[in-house]
Amino acid sequence: MAAAPPSYCFVAFPPRAKDGLVVFGKNSARPRDEVQEVVYFSAADHEPESKVECTYISIDQVPRTHAIMISRPAWLWGAEMGANEHGVCIANEAINTREPAAEIEALLGMDLVRLGLERGETAKEALDVIVSLLEEHGQGGNYYEDANSCHSFQSAYLIVDRDEAWVLETIGKYWAAEKVTEGVRCICNRLSLTTKMDAEHPELRSYAQSQGWWTGEGEFNFSEVFSPVEDHLDCGAGKDSLEKQEESITVQTMMNTLRDKASGVCIDSESFLTTASGVSVLPQNRSSLCIHYFTGTPDPSRSIFKPFIFVDDVKLVPKTQSPCFGDDDPAKKEPRFQEKPDRRHELYKAHEWARAIIESDQEQGRKLRSTMQELEKQGLEAMEEILTSSEPLDPAEVGDLFYDCVDTEIKFFK
Repeated sequence: MAAAPPSYCFVAFPPRAKDGLVVFGKNSARPRDEVQEVVYFSAADHEPESKVECTYISIDQVPRTHAIMISRPAWLWGAEMGANEHGVCIANEAINTREPAAEIEALLGMDLVRLGLERGETAKEALDVIVSLLEEHGQGGNYYEDANSCHSFQSAYLIVDRDEAWVLETIGKYWAAEKVTEGVRCICNRLSLTTKMDAEHPELRSYAQSQGWWTGEGEFNFSEVFSPVEDHLDCGAGKDSLEKQEESITVQTMMNTLRDKASGVCIDSESFLTTASGVSVLPQNRSSLCIHYFTGTPDPSRSIFKPFIFVDDVKLVPKTQSPCFGDDDPAKKEPRFQEKPDRRHELYKAHEWARAIIESDQEQGRKLRSTMQELEKQGLEAMEEILTSSEPLDPAEVGDLFYDCVDTEIKFFK
């Protein structure tokens, strides 16, 4: 398999983002045939000394975990992107650094996304959770459901709440982070931190010196010190696609950016595809609700972003959940991945039909895309009303929101 293509993640803060909203977006570029599911987990209390089984290893559970909504490759435990009930959003990127990532099974970067969401009430708390687990358990293991070779990567994270974002970049257990509170920030599959670091591993610089990557003299530039010598990945075009927007950035702007194939933000290549996308709107006014949009299907240019809002009684959506194989799952048995089961969920299967029509029949495909756009537009307008309304929300109506949108989409495809 070719090296991973640039997968993109963005955040925009007011005043670049409109109406006092923080807007977050992520495209997940993964192997073409991989299915992503969108799953809700309610807040939960856990027994003392209980364990949580992550993708490859078990770790100590905490007394209470927050409610989360995540998009994840269906074979693993963690998440590519997601949000929690406190308005924290996290996404990660697989990155190559000067130090090769460990193939030994430990926590995946995607496990740390989920753990940060389950355990952090703010972006900074989630950052602290991730770096402490990194110190304790390390990161490593196969990023892909592939029996033939191990694709292991270091990780970068964009961790966002209503007030601030943290860009966290890691090399093994070592890390550095930058706080962002204004403008637009993009991360992709290469290191981006330079000399502005607001937090770092206490031994980061001495480790760089011990490896002969830094002399200890002059300014410490994180990317220069830790990027691979042969770093040809370019994320510039994708980064510019949002930064160069002249208008204020809205949820629609973010969705359009994630759909942009010309800039390389939306991947559709022989080996890789944008297999799922997510956008979140976090109002800086705490009396307004955060709204999270997930596709649950590949290629955002041919998908519908569907809204989700955290309330006490969320209706579960089995139609975006992949079949569960329990202990018989080839991802859980060693040696791993000896078979690839069919992980397609009901929405994915219905959407496959739509993608085939769009690709094969110009007239019908055009009509189909137009109706899909109309469905999404109706959802966005309804959410705009919620954001601007002074009326209290009916939690029962909102609890069914994502369920109803998925149901409508599937019926429409049929």
